[in-house]
Amino acid sequence: MNDVRAPLRRVIRELPDELISQIAAGEVVERPASVVRELVDNALDAGATQISLKLQAGGIRSIVVEDDGAGIPVEELPLALRRHATSKIGSLDDLEHVATMGFRGEALAAISSVAEMAIASRTSQDAHASRLDARSGELSPSARAVGTSVEVRELFFNTPARRKFLKSESTELAHCVDAVRRHALARPDVSFAVWHEGKLVEQWRAASSQQRVKDVLGSDFEAASRELLLERGPMRVFGRAGLPEASRSRADMQYVYVNGRFVRDKLIAHGIRSAYEDVLHGNRQPAYVLFIDIAPELVDVNVHPTKIEVRFRDGREVHQQVRHAVTQALALSRAPAAESLAPEQTAFAAPVPAQQWKVAERAPQHWGASATQAALGLADLATLYGQQQAPIPVARPRVDEEEVQRPQYVPSPALASAAEGSWPLGRAIAQIGGVFVLAENAQGLVIVDMHAAHERVVYERLKASLGSAQIESQPLLIPVSFAATPQEIATAEAHADSLLRLGLDVAPLSSKALAVRARPALLSGGDVVELARSVLAELSQFDASHAIERAQHEILATMACHGAVRANRQLTLDEMNGLLRDMERTERADQCNHGRPTWRQLTMKELDGLFMRGR
Repeated sequence: MNDVRAPLRRVIRELPDELISQIAAGEVVERPASVVRELVDNALDAGATQISLKLQAGGIRSIVVEDDGAGIPVEELPLALRRHATSKIGSLDDLEHVATMGFRGEALAAISSVAEMAIASRTSQDAHASRLDARSGELSPSARAVGTSVEVRELFFNTPARRKFLKSESTELAHCVDAVRRHALARPDVSFAVWHEGKLVEQWRAASSQQRVKDVLGSDFEAASRELLLERGPMRVFGRAGLPEASRSRADMQYVYVNGRFVRDKLIAHGIRSAYEDVLHGNRQPAYVLFIDIAPELVDVNVHPTKIEVRFRDGREVHQQVRHAVTQALALSRAPAAESLAPEQTAFAAPVPAQQWKVAERAPQHWGASATQAALGLADLATLYGQQQAPIPVARPRVDEEEVQRPQYVPSPALASAAEGSWPLGRAIAQIGGVFVLAENAQGLVIVDMHAAHERVVYERLKASLGSAQIESQPLLIPVSFAATPQEIATAEAHADSLLRLGLDVAPLSSKALAVRARPALLSGGDVVELARSVLAELSQFDASHAIERAQHEILATMACHGAVRANRQLTLDEMNGLLRDMERTERADQCNHGRPTWRQLTMKELDGLFMRGR
């Protein structure tokens, strides 16, 4: 017979204050950069205009933060080190409307429990500064100007297990510098300096917002980004969004601020990423600096002790406005519409009417050019995507006498009357390999990937023409079933009408399975189950209108890819120029639907350098 013993019951007892502080410190202080963040928060709340950070051994041995703020009265210094002692809030109403960086009153107590700490401070009313040793409680006179200095030494000296998790000195230094960098972006009116082992590592002087972005993130980001601004009700979204061509392999240049506080929020990150969906290639990461000013009562900052997470009262509205703000900033092309065009010509390009096409005299049909590809315009979308196209022959004997008539693009009157000097992408001069179009503009040479460029033009036309219309569906002869989670089944039932607008008929088959009975008629290939799952995931997490729009765009992108002019399709000069003019008045024309660039500029200086002219 097995001896089953009852577990030993432990007595419930109150933890000592020191252990409580060390447990709390585990949430607030993760590494030296956590200490830097908290101390700089306090300095900014004190009204500092100059903040200096001095580090030793990456902040492991010593962290000193000095500011010229209001200072702490000598009689309040001992109280400042106690847990939940703060001057920022005094009631629940203060907490709901908090506008300061710090407010929990935990940072100094947490830091002093895992490190040796001392505070020296002086107010404008004090004759001299006073220094408080956190470990001994000794208060002594000190010398410094008005402001506060906090010195933290030997981080985690009394918790060696925590200290073993720290990285190398260079790694910890990089995290500390990044913590100050985040504050510097949000507060261009404050000067920051970072010293390490007595050497100046970084310094940012007080400047304008634009200059601070340039100083912190570099002139390359400032040149390869666009300003964004959207004001809607109690919310204001502003900052800079990096162009797709300035994307990075890592997400190391993404800064989001809510009421001046750096945060990490999945909702905001998804809204930004969705704005880059069809202009970013592969797994590339966008670069951006985004500020959200919102009424304090509409956001909860008391979510985590580190204050790096927030919760919005209306998260979907924030998601939508962030996405709209970034989308608007990215919509403009680097090749803007010609100023001489009438306003109606600068909007989405409409399909070219049939009367604007003429027949070229005895123009030979080139190999591999189907009837669909011959036309750069889409006069009849239903016919284009509804008909069965004959397969392109692999090879056939060329007959010199074989001459056929094919359509040729004729610019609209507005385009024909525009002066060449007003064409940002210039005048077409040649085509290379049936793939690239060469054009000459005022800056030099423009190289255009004709398939990628036309794909974007067609895609934007399709989006504009579809609007809020429903995508035609095609019933499946045999419904496709798949195992589904309870959330997917609930979403399919709740959003049945939204799914039908996308041409998808998804219905519960059982308590654990869904069946797809109809698919978008325009997409005959692809994995219909994967399409249904992705749409259901969007509908369950975000606004239904956004999920529908995103799914529609994925379908239209596939249509545009099939409808765009193909490689090895020989274009006339009129057709090349027509494509360039379409690009100039099409939004997001700098990238194709998959995020690849559509054109590149080679300046005369760069061309001279290739041939070493002037050397």
